[in-house]
Amino acid sequence: MSKQADIERRLDDLSTRVRHYTDGVSDTADNLMTRGRRAVSRLQGADTGKRIARAAEDFADEANYQYRRLRRHVNRHPVATAAIVAGTIGAFLLLRRAFSGDDED
Repeated sequence: MSKQADIERRLDDLSTRVRHYTDGVSDTADNLMTRGRRAVSRLQGADTGKRIARAAEDFADEANYQYRRLRRHVNRHPVATAAIVAGTIGAFLLLRRAFSGDDED
C-alpha cells in the first residue's frame, strides 16, 4: 500500500472517531441543558426560597447538634475516642497497603 493511501485511510479513521466523539459530546450537552432547564423550572416556585431556607436551617441545626454530641462523647470517653481514631487510621493504612500496587515497594 502506498504512503498516500495509508495516510488517507488513517485520516478517514480519525475523522470517523472525531465524529463519534463529537456526537457523544453533543448528546451529553443536550442532556445537561435539559436537566438544567428542569432544575430551574422546579426552583421558580412561589415558596421555593422559603423551602430552601428552611432546609438550610434544618441542616445547620443538625450539624450543630451532631458537633455538640460528639464533643460531649469525647469529653466523657477520651480513651474510647482515641481508640476509635487509632483504629480508623490503622484501617486506612491497612487498606492502602492492601490495594497499593507492587510499584510502591
